[in-house]
Amino acid sequence: MLASVAGASYAQSSVTMYGVVDLGLKIENAGSGRVVGIDSGNQSVSRIGFKGTEDLGNGLKANFVLEAGFNADNGSQSDATRFFNRQSYVSLSGGFGEVKLGRVQTMVFTNSSVFDPFADTLAGDSVRIFNYGGSRIDNTVNYSFAAQNGINGQAAYSFGEVAGSTSSGRTVAGAIGYASGPIAAVLTYQNTNNATATDSTKTTLIGGNYNFGLLQPFIAYAVNKGFGTLDTRDSLIGLKVNLTAADTIMASYMHKSDKAISNANANQIALGYTHNLSTRTNLYTSWARLSNDDNAAYRVTAAGKNDNLFNVGIRHKF
Repeated sequence: MLASVAGASYAQSSVTMYGVVDLGLKIENAGSGRVVGIDSGNQSVSRIGFKGTEDLGNGLKANFVLEAGFNADNGSQSDATRFFNRQSYVSLSGGFGEVKLGRVQTMVFTNSSVFDPFADTLAGDSVRIFNYGGSRIDNTVNYSFAAQNGINGQAAYSFGEVAGSTSSGRTVAGAIGYASGPIAAVLTYQNTNNATATDSTKTTLIGGNYNFGLLQPFIAYAVNKGFGTLDTRDSLIGLKVNLTAADTIMASYMHKSDKAISNANANQIALGYTHNLSTRTNLYTSWARLSNDDNAAYRVTAAGKNDNLFNVGIRHKF
């Protein structure tokens, strides 16, 4: 028994350093005049990361991810308050799935590629209209699994860490999905309490896509309720045109419907194109126009304004 323990403790581990540098020209008018400049992270947030795996035997593995975002156009951290601002977790994985502890992706963000042809990137990014509840969340226990029959799922609990209360600032989330052959679908739910546990924000989203080969249509619908008078509906229809292994066209239309505030809806139409120069490097361009009703102010400087966004650039992964 002692020999087996010693053998496990000296099991070989692997550590990988990786990253993304994404820079491009960005032209945007969010209601206060056109801004032209070089922007970092149009398609993917520029980042540097470290990940590792140790084989513990019997199918069990220990894993970790530490990932820091940065602004490649000026060299600064993308979050000045923390270095590993993207993901920072340790996990155990095996035949049962994976259990993560730390800062991880939120439930809607994790599944964005299932329902969004832009997969949370470029000017068509669904987060410009949809309520993601953020892209990362702290102090989380996350369990995920993927079964051989195509069913996959997640459950997460994020501690609010408020003295004297286990419910203040707490987030509970879950997802169930199916991915097999050309079809992928997901149903997600996230419930976040405020700092005093007197109110909460709830988002329920269902979406999916079907890959016909050349054409790949997407659809999504979400219900958002909570904090104060929040009562909105988000909808999306989209399409990817897989021209070649290297060339992809994306398009989407999104609509935000506000049930609590009159004349506060929003719409966005977007187009995008990517071309792979290699397995690590690609070119991209995209355009979006987001139109707000008189009482809506999504992605703009004042209510009723429109946002016009264009970018073109290059992304390199290492």
